[in-house]
Amino acid sequence: MQSLSDTFTAPSLTKSRRLVIKIGSALLVGPAGLRRDWLQALCDDVAKWRKGGSDVVLVSSGSIALGRRVLDLPAGALPLEQAQAAAAVGQIRLARAYEEALAPHGVTTAQVLLTLEDSADRRRYLNSRATMQTLLGLGVVPIVNENDTVATDEIRYGDNDRLAAQIAVTCGADQLLLLSDVDGLYTANPKTDATARHLPVIPQITPEIEAMGGDPVSGLSKGGMKTKLMAARTAVAGGCAMAIAEGFVMHPLTAVANGARCSWFLPEGDPQAARKRWIAAMKPKGVLVIDAGAVKALRSGKSLLPAGVSAVSGTFGRGDPVGIAGPNGETLATGLSRYTADEARLIAGHKSTEIEALLGYTGRAALVHRDDMAV
Repeated sequence: MQSLSDTFTAPSLTKSRRLVIKIGSALLVGPAGLRRDWLQALCDDVAKWRKGGSDVVLVSSGSIALGRRVLDLPAGALPLEQAQAAAAVGQIRLARAYEEALAPHGVTTAQVLLTLEDSADRRRYLNSRATMQTLLGLGVVPIVNENDTVATDEIRYGDNDRLAAQIAVTCGADQLLLLSDVDGLYTANPKTDATARHLPVIPQITPEIEAMGGDPVSGLSKGGMKTKLMAARTAVAGGCAMAIAEGFVMHPLTAVANGARCSWFLPEGDPQAARKRWIAAMKPKGVLVIDAGAVKALRSGKSLLPAGVSAVSGTFGRGDPVGIAGPNGETLATGLSRYTADEARLIAGHKSTEIEALLGYTGRAALVHRDDMAV
């Protein structure tokens, strides 16, 4: 097989606009506990990227691995209730460790705990997205993990590779970096096959590429190459490039930026275009008819405010897709409503400052935000 790097160029980590970094348990937690020197070196890199103008989100494993040591739980798989107890103890220590490592750089951190339900349910997805966008807009570095203290098997991602990919799509990241105990994708398992060759650039995830997935090699991490390929499929479909890199080196972001071996999966378009395609393909559950002023605002790239809505039809909930039509009934856009149909009827034609008086709570200013709209 001809090297794919002969034809395709790998993205540059230094040019990332919004970077999501997944940290595996084996990197963060060693036999003696938290690897503080490594964590500090990683956070030094994060601060460097933030100073360079990149938004950064960290998706970190390690809470159960940390908590089980504090609780002196045995090695190996834990019963669900013990794993959740370990996560509860470990999460607070994990969040504190990141806070202490980034504080000297003047970087504020936030802990965000999610489950599969939070992305499967459209309303929760929109709330998560709005929170992440707000945190990043305020210059915060979110520390994301699966909410292991409450998640059951039915609502779990099960590994942070796929969680990281979903977070990358949710927050519109253009690059996702999986720091792991492997330095990328090989044609076969390099530990058992001497002929295995490293693939530096993967332009498309074909059945042949998927067949190259292996099993986890670490005693701490759950995600093997198969889960990383699943993560890659999610990320690239959302317009996000994804890299798999070996993370045990100090300053792993700098190492990748300086050419350390890794595998890049190339995106299908850009994040914003991918999101617009996703919204445009949805079947509307209702229609918002807007006035001429709102038509002009939408065409200039602005959000739809309640004041510009003259009529509401259909039955829809928060986060459901709605059609947006002009005064003559022509379809202008499809968007995700931030209000239910009943709420939309109450606030239609009113200023955003009147929402609290009409609904009894402080709502969002836009009925459909421009980021949630395909015109």
